[in-house]
Amino acid sequence: MCGIAGIIAPDPSQISTARLQKMSDALAHRGPNGSNTWINASSCTGFSHRRLSIIDLSDAGSQPMHYLQRYTIVHNGEIYNYTELRSQLQQKGYQFQSQSDTEVILAAYDCYKTDCLQYFDGMFAFCIWNEKEQTLFAARDRFGEKPLYYHAGSNAFCFASEIKALWAAGIEKKVNNALLMNYLTLGYTSSPADPAATFYQDINALPAAHYLQLSFSHQQYRFTIKRYWDIDTAYIYEADAATLQQQFRNLFFTSVQRRLRSDVPVGTSLSGGLDSSSVVAAIQQVQQSAHALKTFSAVFPGYEKDESTHIKTVSQFFGVENFTVTPSAESFLHDFDKLLYYHDEPISSMSVYAQYKVFELAAQHNVTVLLDGQGADELLGGYSKHIHWRLQELLTRHGKHAVQQQITLLNNNAVPFEWSWRNHLAASWPGFTAQRLVKRTQQQAFTDPFVTTAFKEHFDKHTIYKPVVQSLSDILYADTCRFGLPELLRNADRNSMAHGKEVRLPFLSHQLAGFLFTVPAEFKIHEGYTKRLLRLSMQDLLPASIAWRTDKVGFEAPQHQWLQHSATQDRIYEAKKTLVDLQILQPAVLHQQKQPPVNRSAVDYDWRHLVAGSMLQ
Repeated sequence: MCGIAGIIAPDPSQISTARLQKMSDALAHRGPNGSNTWINASSCTGFSHRRLSIIDLSDAGSQPMHYLQRYTIVHNGEIYNYTELRSQLQQKGYQFQSQSDTEVILAAYDCYKTDCLQYFDGMFAFCIWNEKEQTLFAARDRFGEKPLYYHAGSNAFCFASEIKALWAAGIEKKVNNALLMNYLTLGYTSSPADPAATFYQDINALPAAHYLQLSFSHQQYRFTIKRYWDIDTAYIYEADAATLQQQFRNLFFTSVQRRLRSDVPVGTSLSGGLDSSSVVAAIQQVQQSAHALKTFSAVFPGYEKDESTHIKTVSQFFGVENFTVTPSAESFLHDFDKLLYYHDEPISSMSVYAQYKVFELAAQHNVTVLLDGQGADELLGGYSKHIHWRLQELLTRHGKHAVQQQITLLNNNAVPFEWSWRNHLAASWPGFTAQRLVKRTQQQAFTDPFVTTAFKEHFDKHTIYKPVVQSLSDILYADTCRFGLPELLRNADRNSMAHGKEVRLPFLSHQLAGFLFTVPAEFKIHEGYTKRLLRLSMQDLLPASIAWRTDKVGFEAPQHQWLQHSATQDRIYEAKKTLVDLQILQPAVLHQQKQPPVNRSAVDYDWRHLVAGSMLQ
């Protein structure tokens, strides 16, 4: 929920209601239910807040919220276990004036200081001003579901939920050319090597699972950033299948139940895949309601990856209401500029637009909160790219025979994966493999056929990161915390908040995630299946065609088809021309226009050029 922004400065001239209001106005879509600003007595701190009312809809839940005549907070997100924490804090003598989770954060911070973060099960980005000590405490949730950006200027520290609010405060918009280079050549939408980096110079993101502390000294501010949580990938919990399945269900159902806490309507996304279907099944188990659950889907009739059949199977099995939207090339062009506006930074594919339309559909049916299945693939090894890492681990630990057994089972299930003699070498020399992958990626970027020689000078080899993978857990950790999932979470936040809606992700309960990293690899990829523990745990609650389907389809739009649309081709040409005029792309790239992209590589280039050129126009 909500959009937050603020300014901390020793010089009171840096802080005004007008400046804070501009920041707030830039975040209006994140909070359609109210807007407030606040400046402290000494004018060294100012906050603004846009409210999306979800828990405690009364004025008592408004922000900026004050507590004990000492603390003031702006908060974006939800603390799902706030009722349990509230009871614990009441036993310690704390009193509350609202029913909101935000007030629980304030009491927990007063009680536990920075350790309060260890008690929260939630998604959050918040900033607390301590008037007595003249300090700021800011924190972001463990996985980075909720955003927090900042600009540390020479005379003021500014923060906001979205980059556009910092621009509204007068921060100069300067593109980070090193990351733009990576996007154009590699498709990277962030920097795995530096989670604080953004596509704009002098604007940083507070990394997930980190907190920031700011204080004043001699009319200057200073701040430190520290990590407060990480996943333990070393410990493996050896238990039988029945025990693991029961523990998974207990944690998963608890996570779902907590994420249903709301004073406004809650529904769920439904793609027809295992993950979103499992969320629907869990809701049916824990929710006591006479009303049919509302579910929302994007469908693409006639497209080979359309999920309509599976969506219908799940909807009928559970008796839920399902609403569908059919995005098209025409609707994409109509919404494209709005999509770029809401995202601020480049986006990876048209699937982002499909998700945008799903949240728009939920808004049309007055559903404010949507649960979604994101995170399961990264935590449980759900992508085909994970399979060869699992086989390499098997080769190292159990030999060629064990690998061949699993290859046979995967082939029997028609599960796609890559495996060759190179994987045998990678299994034996993981460090060398990581180095080779870094060099190969650097070479790919530097030999891009379209980027000008002059712009290639912005390439920074230090922005390329590849993990040393000795086990399946190593690559799952990288996909969860360094690349992959962080991008999906950023997209989900922008797409939901663009429509003033909230997305909640049950698989990203930190207790559940921590448990899954202790689960042996054979309960993730084994016997011809990915996400094996999830399948075993949910098979009695799902149709068999869903629980054991192996034709995994990512949430994909027909990007290749849409890029061939004549109006899209015209838009691509204009975007490329912009990049040529800026001497980023070579003029020869314009001569390839007006011809449909013939392969995946061409599709990727057209998409990146369209996005980057449109953003720079």
